[in-house]
Amino acid sequence: MAQVQFYGTGRRKNAVARVRLVPGEGRVLVNDRPLDEYFGQQILAMQVRQPLEVTNNTGRFDVLAKVEGGGISGQAGAVRMGIARALLQADADLRPVLKRNGFLTRDPRMKERRKYGLKKARKAPQFSKR
Repeated sequence: MAQVQFYGTGRRKNAVARVRLVPGEGRVLVNDRPLDEYFGQQILAMQVRQPLEVTNNTGRFDVLAKVEGGGISGQAGAVRMGIARALLQADADLRPVLKRNGFLTRDPRMKERRKYGLKKARKAPQFSKR
């Protein structure tokens, strides 16, 4: 018998997460490591669990996530979006709850490109009058 699985892709900044929800007891693995070990900060781990907690699915699914690119904050946001999209695949009735909490909206903010003659995107070199 084939096991039921739900997939979701999440993106945030430069991070991309491929998330798989499998019926289980609530384990969350990110890149084959436990959630709290992968994201050292408690707030990031909490952010990743939000879609499951809001929809009362904390103990129903095991989360298997592969994430690459970006930093840890962007990766946490990408995993959160991936979990939300996978939950939507599992149960379409969860859409209003997930949408109300903003888990289905892709955050469009990206790092601004560096312009020539400047040190960063907007930081100019120090001006010298003489």
